[in-house]
Amino acid sequence: MTKRITDYKNGEAMNLEAIIKMSNYRLAKNGKNFLSLVFEDKSGQIPGKYWDASPENAKEFKVGAVVQLEGKRDLYQGKPQVNITRLGVLDPKTVDMSKFIQTAPEKRSDMENEFEDVFLQITNGAWNRIVRYLFKKYRDQFFTSPAAKSNHHDFQGGLAYHTLSMVRLAESISAQYSNINKPLLLAGTCLHDLGKVIELSGSLGIEYTFEGNMIGHITIVDEEIVLAAKELDISLESEDMILLRHMVLAHHGLLEYGSPERPKLLEAEILHDIDMLDASINMISKALDKTDPGEFSERIFGMDNRSFYKHS
Repeated sequence: MTKRITDYKNGEAMNLEAIIKMSNYRLAKNGKNFLSLVFEDKSGQIPGKYWDASPENAKEFKVGAVVQLEGKRDLYQGKPQVNITRLGVLDPKTVDMSKFIQTAPEKRSDMENEFEDVFLQITNGAWNRIVRYLFKKYRDQFFTSPAAKSNHHDFQGGLAYHTLSMVRLAESISAQYSNINKPLLLAGTCLHDLGKVIELSGSLGIEYTFEGNMIGHITIVDEEIVLAAKELDISLESEDMILLRHMVLAHHGLLEYGSPERPKLLEAEILHDIDMLDASINMISKALDKTDPGEFSERIFGMDNRSFYKHS
């Protein structure tokens, strides 16, 4: 059986095919150029540095290239990396690209069908029309985009999978507490990260777009809600629309985390909480998948650089 990235242990020689997910041409302190690379296959990712790189190497080992990677798995500051000994580009005509690109663990068609069922539960007319309008407008991008550049759900379809995971949490919590406005919570959950279809580019070599860097996904999706309301002739002055916009604008919870407002609705606080919960579970699970039972994971940047223990 062919080994994948996460099958290798520390100190073990690596020899496998992988796709280059990120590639940055940089200058080291000693004045020499190198490539900072991230390799990926279906099992996960591993970073590595290609030393004494030339401009030709930067063009050759670009994002999306499938390579034969040889080296040794090691740890650097508590995180796995590969010390590259040899790197060669494979002919794209001879490889199946789907073998290398990480995708959501659920089929797109299944997720699409589940979202259609969710829309039926958004019984407020204004919220339902806004959600359906924006999902139709950005349908393909929504189901193919990542949810983040790194850390959590940073794979093809990650945005839809993250949103659907949160929707399921919202449904469970609404069933537990009868005072929750379920249609509002579901509408806010469906829309909260939709601006990432504009904020981020691609599922390989994920980068922030110019709009993403300058405006951010929270402001982007709020603007999309405003434009949709005008197109659908829905009053922006109505309480319903102000509540929906607040859900999106407050979902990062704290001003220092990018929210223009802190949550001032029960449903907005819940949206923030389930967003953090789902992201945390994904980050920890991803790290534990690469960890042997009885060992601690690598440090997780998005979890305050903490390591987590994998019990047997």
